[in-house]
Amino acid sequence: MPDATQPERSGTTRRNFLTASAVALGATAATGPAAVAAEETARDWPDGPGSRIFPPAPDRELRRILAELDAAKLEASVRKLVSFGTRHTLSTQTDPNRGIGAARDWLFAEFGRYAATSGGRMTVQLQSFIQPPSPRVPEATKITNVIATLRGSSAPERIHVVSGHYDSRNSDPLDGVGDAPGADDDASGVAAVLEMARVMATRAPEATIMFVAVAGEEQGLYGAAHLAKQLKDSGGDVRAMFTNDIVGSCTADDGTRDPHVLRLFAEGVPTSETPEQAAVRQSVGGENDSPSRQLARFAVDVASGGATGMNIEVVYRRDRYLRGGDHIPFLQQGFPAARFTEPHENYAHQHQDVRVEDGVQFGDLVEFCDFPYLAGVTRVNAAVLWSLANAPGAPKDVRVRTSALTNDTDLVWQRGAEPDLAGYEIVWRPTTEGGWTHRIPVGDVTEYSVPLSKDNAFFGVRAVDRAGHRGPVSFPTPAP
Repeated sequence: MPDATQPERSGTTRRNFLTASAVALGATAATGPAAVAAEETARDWPDGPGSRIFPPAPDRELRRILAELDAAKLEASVRKLVSFGTRHTLSTQTDPNRGIGAARDWLFAEFGRYAATSGGRMTVQLQSFIQPPSPRVPEATKITNVIATLRGSSAPERIHVVSGHYDSRNSDPLDGVGDAPGADDDASGVAAVLEMARVMATRAPEATIMFVAVAGEEQGLYGAAHLAKQLKDSGGDVRAMFTNDIVGSCTADDGTRDPHVLRLFAEGVPTSETPEQAAVRQSVGGENDSPSRQLARFAVDVASGGATGMNIEVVYRRDRYLRGGDHIPFLQQGFPAARFTEPHENYAHQHQDVRVEDGVQFGDLVEFCDFPYLAGVTRVNAAVLWSLANAPGAPKDVRVRTSALTNDTDLVWQRGAEPDLAGYEIVWRPTTEGGWTHRIPVGDVTEYSVPLSKDNAFFGVRAVDRAGHRGPVSFPTPAP
């Protein structure tokens, strides 16, 4: 008797799936009308189990959030941060108008204004610690993160962090006195975080969102490292962390402009994995399926295209050559994390001293920011965070059974505790695809057998709530 909990297989066969995949690969080498028709047929993979995956449309509340984000307010925030002259971590912390202390106090006040509209859901704190001497911190220095936490309404234990760093520097990493306006690096990221906090403070997401302005980034990612460790030590269930660092301009030093492109750096094999865990991941072909890569795929699905006017280009790297961002300390603590950054970096201005040579301005000045572009970046972040906070979390303890040779794929997972959980979907893709291509609704179950060989495709599991929100995918590891 057929299993009533599993959808009818509609004559699906493994032979048909492999044939369709071969057509897809072969069509790319052919030309002419017949080849185009073959490619269209292959693209649908009609003989594979499940239906094709398409990006979801934003729900009504998300559309309202995106409409309320204001480029003028982003510009005002960047200009205010630049007005402090320098925000270097070693600059004065007591002057009311100049230095990192003045920037800290202004950020705390701004977050406080937003929290006052939240009905008690948002709280604001200064998280301070003493950083011991290091190569870029010549003497013990107080570093302060400014944090606004919007507590979730039904799943407050699930935490999503978004950050920018409010410290700045010029060409000398130890110069705490000279001007370091830091408009793009990284007043732009902080402005995006502030604007999201302003708009979301009046809302009630299901899970918790932390809006953070960290310091000490230019000296060694110290603020982010402290926050990540505090969250780890307190048992925080951090499901996602995104840093926004250098997100204020779409123009490169050669004049190239990409006003609708945003890079998202996402690592493969997790930084925190032991060699033994990494070996297991590599043995099953999971190098491209880390939790951070699943976050990146989720971001592309919910925030690319018409909803935000932006295209997210995922870069399969932890970060750029020779540099790093505030997502790295979160990766080191075992949390999924990724970095948003603009499509090109203008090295003629970044970390340069403020000066004019032959009529050309240098320095990280507000004049080089593109605020309509920054608004697009902020929309991307808001779409990702709001979607994460209102969808079920990624399933835990997802396993694929490998104890017996079989041409089916048997998956098991742990049921989530979300009160509005409706069930689960199996997602899969051919091994040559970067993103998930098919989904199979399986209902409120914790195991399922797919009529497709685990040797020929990649699989994942994601949760769905009663409103149709789909959470991030979890990639299976072999069952013991």
